[in-house]
Formats: sequence, C-alpha cells, structure tokens
Amino acid sequence: MLLLPRRIISGERATLAVLDVSGRLTPGVTVNFSNGDKFTTNATGRALFVAPLTPGVLFASIAGRAGSVTTAVIPSSEAAASSLEIASMPRVASLTDRFELLGRGFCGDADSNQVSIAGRPALVLASSPVSLVVLPPMDLEPGPATVDVSCANHEAPSFTVTFAALDLEADSSPLKAGEHRALTVRVRGTTAKIGLEARNLAPEIAELAGGNPVRLSSSGGADNFARFDVIGRKNGSFLISIRLVPSFAHPQ
Repeated sequence: MLLLPRRIISGERATLAVLDVSGRLTPGVTVNFSNGDKFTTNATGRALFVAPLTPGVLFASIAGRAGSVTTAVIPSSEAAASSLEIASMPRVASLTDRFELLGRGFCGDADSNQVSIAGRPALVLASSPVSLVVLPPMDLEPGPATVDVSCANHEAPSFTVTFAALDLEADSSPLKAGEHRALTVRVRGTTAKIGLEARNLAPEIAELAGGNPVRLSSSGGADNFARFDVIGRKNGSFLISIRLVPSFAHPQ
C-alpha cells in the first residue's frame, strides 16, 4: 500500500511510505510518478522526494502493481506560514490505523516532525509542509487523547482526538459456498456513530452483501457496533479488511 500526503508543495520536500499487507513499512520498493520521477523506499520503508515545480494532480504507483494514488501539487504561495497551524483533524481515529492532519508549517522530512498522543510518541509515516499521515502509538487506550505536534522550532496548540478500538466478532472457520455469515464490529472509546468501511480481500472465496467495499454507520450508544454480512462463493478462508472512515473537524 502506497501512502502519499494528500497535498504537497511545489518544489518542497515531502515523504511517502509503503506498507505491506500486514501494515508494516516496507524498504526497497520503487514508486513511479506520472511526471517520470522514480523513488525507492529506504530502510525505514519511506522515501524523501521533492515535489514537481508545476502545480496540478500527480499520480503515483508501486512498480509492477496495478492502481495508483493521487496527490495535489499546490503553489508555495498557498502554504506560506510563519507558525505551525492545524487546520483539520479527525473527530475519531482508529487506535491501530493511520490518520491524517492538514495544516501549515509541517516538515517535509517525516522524521523532523514530532507528534505525541497522550504523551507517547507517534510515528509519522508520510508528510509534506501541509499534510501529515500519522500512526498512533501501540499502547494507547481507547477514548479522548491530547495530541501535540511540532516541527523544528514551531509547535501547534494541543488539541484532542477521540481514539476508537474496533473489535471484530466473527466465526473465522472456513466459509462454505452459499453460507451467510455475520461480521460484527464493536466500537470502544466513543458512543458516537462512526463510519466503517469493509473491503473484501478474497472475492473469489466470498462476497460482501452490498458490494465491495461496503460502508456502514455504527449504531452509536453504549453498545456501539456495526454488522456486515458475508456470503460464501466457494469453500475456503475469507479475508475482510475493516477500517474507520474519518470525519474531519477544526481543532477547538
């Protein structure tokens, strides 16, 4: 999986990352850009690059793999900042998945940004002066947590994000052709309704009722959950990925 900042700045440095199917940073992967540039991830599974000078939409893909991701190249005049500012953050983020921050004054070199959540260091996977992709620390508890962001000598005011745990309840035994099976996702850390997306990674074995991917809203309340239905196409083990769909807000 290729991770790019949503926006990058013309002529400025930015960092991309590549994850394997287990979510681990992957070194030695070549990434091709639509302008002809090529970059290979280093030992950390990331690559530092300089954005093209021409504003517009830039496509990037992993060499030898189908599909691409896009980022917007914006003029440097639209990103000028004398301080570090957070413009947009997720209302709710997953404890175990990346989330995005938008603003100004970030560092294009991912490791030059410092992000802490509840006082614990988080990992910046990808970055540009206007966008950060962050992975929460492993020992974080569900619920609201204070987030602090700094780069060089600049520090943004602290803000709060609610972090949710997504617990899957399902029979993991091999699926049979024609069998219907429910997948229940329990949400801990928030009583708010949140969007969830299920993606079928083994469509030859099973299908998700409603298409692929399928988006649902959780029930909200003390017993906060969502339920997805899987239908067997042939005997075998199915593989479903479930992610939180972010909803963004301005820091308060």
